[in-house]
Amino acid sequence: MLCEVEGVIVRLGIPARLFATLLWILPAKMGDRMWRWWYQRLAKAKAWGKFGYMNYGYVDDDKPILIPEDEKDRLFIQLYHMNIRDIELTGKQVLEVGSGRGGGANWIARTYAPESLTALDYSSEAVKLCSQLYQSQVNLKFIEGNAMNLPLEDSTYDVVYNVESSHCYSDMGAFIREVHRVLKPGGQFAWTDFRDDKRMRIIHDTFLEVGFEIDKQVDITEEVIHALDEISDDKKHRISQGTNRSIRRSFETFAGVKDTPVYNSFVNGSLRYYRYLLTK
Repeated sequence: MLCEVEGVIVRLGIPARLFATLLWILPAKMGDRMWRWWYQRLAKAKAWGKFGYMNYGYVDDDKPILIPEDEKDRLFIQLYHMNIRDIELTGKQVLEVGSGRGGGANWIARTYAPESLTALDYSSEAVKLCSQLYQSQVNLKFIEGNAMNLPLEDSTYDVVYNVESSHCYSDMGAFIREVHRVLKPGGQFAWTDFRDDKRMRIIHDTFLEVGFEIDKQVDITEEVIHALDEISDDKKHRISQGTNRSIRRSFETFAGVKDTPVYNSFVNGSLRYYRYLLTK
C-alpha cells in the first residue's frame, strides 16, 4: 500500500500504513493526538534501548569535540551541533521544542552553559523519562506542552531550537507564530527538518510572513544521508532486538534505516532535509 509522508508517496509496513492512512483522513487535532500516542510508545519502546536520541544524524567536516562517553552518539549530536553552532548560547535563556528522549538538550545544556534550557515535548512519558535521566543537570528542565500552543510567556527566550520534530505538527504556521511570540526581540530560531519541495516553499514564506529574518538556509540532505548510511546497521540491530517481526519494518522506516521508504525518498530527492537560522 502506498501512503503520503510529507507530500511524498512511499510504501510502508502494515502498522505504518494504517497510521499514515489515519493521519491523512482524520481531522488535524486527532492527528496530533495520534502522534502523541506514538511518541508515548516510543518513550517506553525497547526498540530504542537506552538511546537518548531519535534523529537521523549528520556528518560534515565541522565536528564538535566530544567527551568519551558521548562518542557513541556522535552522529546524532552532530545534527544538534550543526543546528545551533552559529548561535551564542552561554548565559542565555534557551528553549527546545520537541525534545524527544532528551539527549540533545542534555548535551547542549552541559556543553554550551546556557543560563537555563527548557526542553518541551508533547509526550508526558518522554518528559517523565528525561526528568529522571538528566535530573543532575541543574540548568536543564523538561516540561510537557504543545508546540502549536506553547504554555510559555511572551518574549521569554533568547534562543529557540527545533530538531527533526516539526514534520509531526498539524499546523506549522501556528508553531512558527508561537516561536516568534516567545522569543525576545532579536532572539534567534534554529530549525532543521525534512520536507518535500512544495511544503518547504510554504514554510519558507511563513517564516517571512510571521516576521522572521532569514540569516541562513541550507540543504543538508547529503550530510544526513551520509549519517544514515553509517548508523543504519546499528539501528537495524537494535530494532531487531527490541521489536517483534510484525512492527519491525515500521520502526525501521521511522528510524530511516537504509532501503526503507523515507531513506529512499532522501536518496531520490523527493524529500529534502533543510536547516534555517532566523532572527526575530
